[in-house]
Amino acid sequence: EHRGKPMASGPKFSPDSLWVAHLTLPLGQRLKVTNLSNGKSVICTVRDRGPFRKNRIIDLSTATALAIGLTKKKGIARVKLEKVP
Repeated sequence: EHRGKPMASGPKFSPDSLWVAHLTLPLGQRLKVTNLSNGKSVICTVRDRGPFRKNRIIDLSTATALAIGLTKKKGIARVKLEKVP
């Protein structure tokens, strides 16, 4: 369990916050993440580094995933990422 441990950007890990992990985008970058299968989207912030699995470009917190309609049953989706000023 990572809860309470610091993320790359400093804040403590919380699955209940709207954040994502990305390998190269600047920490603090705000993104609009849209689930391409259902059109649901959410604004979140890059707070950590990752993912460290092949063929994945972003990891979502539990809250971010739920906001765009992902469940534990379907934990992988094609998404669109847009930078938000």
